[in-house]
Amino acid sequence: MAAPSRVLPFLSPAASASVRASPYGRRAGLLRCAAAAGQAGFFTRLGRLIKEKAQSDVDKLFSGFSKTRENLSVVDELLTYWNLADTDRVLDELEEALLVSDFGPKISFRIVDTLREQIRDGKLKSGAEIKEALKSCILELLTSKGGNSELQLGFRKPAVIMIVGVNGGGKTTSLGKLAYRFKNEGAKVLMAAGDTFRAAARDQLEVWAERTGSEIVIDNDKKAKPPAVLSQAVKRGKREGYDLVLCDTSGRLHTNYGLMEELVSCKKVLAKALPGAPNEILLVLDGTTGLNMLQQAREFNDVVGVTGFILTKLDGTARGGCVVSVVEELGIPVKFIGVGEGMEDLQPFDAEAFVEAIFP
Repeated sequence: MAAPSRVLPFLSPAASASVRASPYGRRAGLLRCAAAAGQAGFFTRLGRLIKEKAQSDVDKLFSGFSKTRENLSVVDELLTYWNLADTDRVLDELEEALLVSDFGPKISFRIVDTLREQIRDGKLKSGAEIKEALKSCILELLTSKGGNSELQLGFRKPAVIMIVGVNGGGKTTSLGKLAYRFKNEGAKVLMAAGDTFRAAARDQLEVWAERTGSEIVIDNDKKAKPPAVLSQAVKRGKREGYDLVLCDTSGRLHTNYGLMEELVSCKKVLAKALPGAPNEILLVLDGTTGLNMLQQAREFNDVVGVTGFILTKLDGTARGGCVVSVVEELGIPVKFIGVGEGMEDLQPFDAEAFVEAIFP
């Protein structure tokens, strides 16, 4: 019985057959496979390093959520002297604290009902146990609904990340801070100034390119459209061996359907320039808007297919619960959160560290 023919990884069956047909082809094919595997390994290491750096920066996360923690300090007050006779009153006040912190009615009611049931069944017998069960409920929501919060960068260079969102949410700043993180881990980064509607956005991104030591593709032709700028950037990224291409786009209201459709064109042109691109479409949401961000998130996701969220400005709000709300509502992971103004204050999201940070 003849041994089955071997199809080389990362190659089509036809290409694999061609590779097997000649010794030169075999060697070239194996080199291509090794290169692809090496690129995949690079992105895996990059993701791991960024995650490890986030864990080492946990103090920044705690300080960034100080106002939310202040809001939820009532939890300890309620549970320290909890007794069974006070259960209904304590749980009602706990529910109110969650609502004030923008966990949203549906999530707040579900968490409190779960705690009530566990108390009734005798599974929770002290205030400390109730608090741990509360934290476990929130962590479960984030991990079961949010999926993988790590960046998915594929296996070939350049990886392409497209940043979308409304004006004023921190879109261009978030892109600059992402570049800073990647550059610190040794990645070669190219920025694409796809916000061609606002000259200030291009100027802002040029400043970020200079600050982070990244290269940038800008709109030399003042009439160029965003898809053309993004296509040019990805082609340059391939040609010159960049690790990552970070694509800015024009800010737009989620209710402006004409501009929203332009995002579809941007996504298509990236895929045409590099099959599989973009690897990530990250929606920037302003944390100070709390639950009002949900409608924006729904619209952007329906139009362009969001793969992850960047929640900004959480350092200036007591609405940290909106992180849980947006994950539970849409089942899309939060990948980064903004907890300060510094370049290093865009933190990779870690569900366990977040839960610890919002409770005193």
